[in-house]
Amino acid sequence: MADVVNPENEGDLQAQIEEVEALSSIYGEEWCVIDEASRIFCIKISDDLEEPKLTACLQIILPHDYPSAAPPIYQINAAWLRGAERTKLANSLEDLYVEHVGESILYLWVEKVREFLVDKSQSSETVDQPEKVNMTAEEEVDDPEDIADVKTLQLNTEPAHLFMDHANDEELPPIKHGNAITDRRSTFQPHLAPVVTPRQVKMVLGKLYENKKIASATHNIYAYRIYCEDKHSFLLLHLLQILDVSNVMVVVSRWYGGILLGPDRFKHINNCARNILVEQGYTAAMVRHSLGLFKKRRKRKKTK
Repeated sequence: MADVVNPENEGDLQAQIEEVEALSSIYGEEWCVIDEASRIFCIKISDDLEEPKLTACLQIILPHDYPSAAPPIYQINAAWLRGAERTKLANSLEDLYVEHVGESILYLWVEKVREFLVDKSQSSETVDQPEKVNMTAEEEVDDPEDIADVKTLQLNTEPAHLFMDHANDEELPPIKHGNAITDRRSTFQPHLAPVVTPRQVKMVLGKLYENKKIASATHNIYAYRIYCEDKHSFLLLHLLQILDVSNVMVVVSRWYGGILLGPDRFKHINNCARNILVEQGYTAAMVRHSLGLFKKRRKRKKTK
């Protein structure tokens, strides 16, 4: 069953709890818990707390065997961070991990990213292009390297029916639509379909995109697991993996309402996906087990 902690990893879980509590205390509102049971977190990092020119969101997933044997899984959301600069920052984080194998590393990672932002903001490139680098947290999620969007499959404005291989008479899977979450005029709605082939994934995406409201969404983030084949977005794929769910596809449509949500938007994406999985009977028992297991260990730690 998903999220069962091996007794050998008890020390790791304890270290994670202590590290998360310390980071929450240090960074306050900048630190965000996306999904406590799945150990998904996010922190908003800026070059200057008073007048930020550059911001980045560092998303973190803590594996069961971190910090003793595995590094955190991470993703940096920043639209201005591309190519060689993104590689340089990633390499610096990985070098830090190698230097501190077996130790809690997140604080060092956060401050390394902040140092990178400060250096970038002080460079002549930043001065020459202030409008480009002074991006909001919402704009950062538009980076195609950061998030999978159904619109990326619509190259050259191809109509949805071109997704279909008409020589194949495979049926369109049933598509379920979950309840929407609205926060500060942004709306998130999940969609779910059972899938067993990559072609069915394309059929579902195409069908969803026939809906003008879904097609006009600011983002359509999706993930699926078919046997051993994975397609990402970062958060949604991990949710399917941690809950041990296969042969299912989840799409979360987000309509941006003009008010910045910061890291809360990742919470809503994750919660929408989790809710529809539970509603459709994929994960109810596993979700309860996962949450109960993590909270039990937190309570045990606090009573010591």
